[in-house]
Amino acid sequence: MDDRCELLCLDLDVAEGLRRRRIEPADAGQAAERAYALADATRLLLTSALGDAEELCVCDLAWIAERSQNLVSHHLKVLRRAGLVRSRRQGKMVMYALTDDGRSLLQAVVSPRIAVQA
Repeated sequence: MDDRCELLCLDLDVAEGLRRRRIEPADAGQAAERAYALADATRLLLTSALGDAEELCVCDLAWIAERSQNLVSHHLKVLRRAGLVRSRRQGKMVMYALTDDGRSLLQAVVSPRIAVQA
């Protein structure tokens, strides 16, 4: 089955109205980057853990995710670049927390039956 119309059936009034109200391409790119950041199972697991805690260090997150610290650090970098987590240094430790955007996206993505504290 071909997913294209066999004839041009454009409802110009509807289509043009929706086109004027569409998301800006730059905003769509940023939203896609954030969605991509949560599209990995390990990153989703890390954000879920951060959703249940105020703040966690890389060591804690590696233990929770059952992944190496190097791998967890790599995934946290992707999440930080997407604006979903923030980090701060506390002595020799690096602490991570969800941003408001990260918390909102996590709640939108995770099924309601999976507990995520607000």
